[in-house]
Amino acid sequence: MEFLGYRRPDRSVGIRNHVLIMSTVGCAAEAARVAAGNLYGAVSFMNQNGCGESSGNLRRTRDVLIGLAANPNIYGVVAIGLGCEINKMDDFLRLLRQRTKKPVESLLIQEEGGTINTIAKATRIAQQMILEASKCRREPCDISELLLGVECGGSDATSGLVSNPVMGIISDRLVAAGGTSMFSETVEMIGAEHLLARRAATPEVARRILDVVRFREEEQKAAGEDVRKTQPSPGNKDGGITTLEEKSLGCIHKGGSTPIMEMVDCAHPPTKKGLVLMDTPCYDMLSVTAKAAAGCQLIVFTTGRGNAIGNPVSPVMKVTANGDTFRRMSDNLDLDMSPVLEKGMSLEQMADITMENLLETLSGKLTKAEIYKFGYSETIISRVCEYC
Repeated sequence: MEFLGYRRPDRSVGIRNHVLIMSTVGCAAEAARVAAGNLYGAVSFMNQNGCGESSGNLRRTRDVLIGLAANPNIYGVVAIGLGCEINKMDDFLRLLRQRTKKPVESLLIQEEGGTINTIAKATRIAQQMILEASKCRREPCDISELLLGVECGGSDATSGLVSNPVMGIISDRLVAAGGTSMFSETVEMIGAEHLLARRAATPEVARRILDVVRFREEEQKAAGEDVRKTQPSPGNKDGGITTLEEKSLGCIHKGGSTPIMEMVDCAHPPTKKGLVLMDTPCYDMLSVTAKAAAGCQLIVFTTGRGNAIGNPVSPVMKVTANGDTFRRMSDNLDLDMSPVLEKGMSLEQMADITMENLLETLSGKLTKAEIYKFGYSETIISRVCEYC
C-alpha cells in the first residue's frame, strides 16, 4: 500500500506541509498565534508553559514542544520566546536541532523591541518559509513509513463493539505491512493490563506495562484520589459503560492482536516498528498532543458520544459507530461506522472502508477539523504528575 507524502531531508515522510510558528513560553503564545493567523500555510498552538516549572515538568514541556516541531508534517519552524524564561531559547534550539535538520528560526520579544515588532518579523520569516515549502511535491511513499496514532474519547458501548475493534484490524494490517501503530491512555488500561502484558514481545516489555499501569494507579492513591470515582466519565456512563475495567477492555481493542514491541514515555518517539504503547493521561487532548509530539503523522480518533477536537500538527480523523452521533455531529466526524450495527456489515468490511479513507487522508484529503478549524489548535502539555 502506498500514499502520497512529503519526503523530508532526514528521509521521514510528512502528510502535511505546514510552517509552525510556535512559542517556547506562555508569554509569547499570543505573538505566535497572531503571526500564524496572518499566513496561509502556517499553524500555531497556545503553549502555556515554559517558565515557573519544576525540572521534571520543564523536561516534559520540552519533549512536547520539540516533538511537535520535529514532526514530519512540519516543513519549518519559527520559534518565539520572551527572553528571560526557564526554557531558554539557546537550549531549546540545541535540543531541537539534535532531532531535526529542517529550517528553524527564532525570535525573542525582549530583543526585538516588543510584541508588534516580533509579530511583524515572524510573519516575514514564515512567509519566506511557506514559499519554500510550497515547492515541495508529494511523492509515493510506502505505508510502512506511517506512524499511526489511535485515540478514543467520549466512548460509549459502540466504541468497544465496533469502532475500536475496526481500528484494531487497521492496526494489525499496518503492522503486517511494516508500519507502526501507537495507542496510549494508561489509566484506561487498568483492569486489562494483564492482557496487554501477555502480548508483550519480551518479558521486559511485559514487566514495564505492568509497572507503569500500577504506578499510575498508586500515584493517584498517594494524592488522595481514586481513579474509579472519575472513570468512567459521566458521558461514558450515559453511553452504557459501567466500570473502569469495562472501559479498559473496550479501549485496548484499538491495538489489535499483534505483539507489543515497547512502551514509551509520554511524547517520546518509538524506537521500534510494530505496535507501541505510550504512557499518557487519559484526557483526549493531552494524549493526542503527546502522539503528535511522538511523530504520528495521522491520528484516528474513535468516539461514541462525539468529539470536536483536532491538532495543529497531526490531522485527527474522527470516526464513530453510533449512527445517531454521526447524524447529529456530521460537521465534526469524518467516518460513519454505524453500518456494522445498523446494516449487518462485517468488521472486516468496515476496516476496508476505513483504510480507504485513511489512505485518502494521508494523501491530502482534509479532515473536518482541518476544514472548519474546530479544535484545530487545541494542544495541552501534560504534567509529570497528572490525575485523570
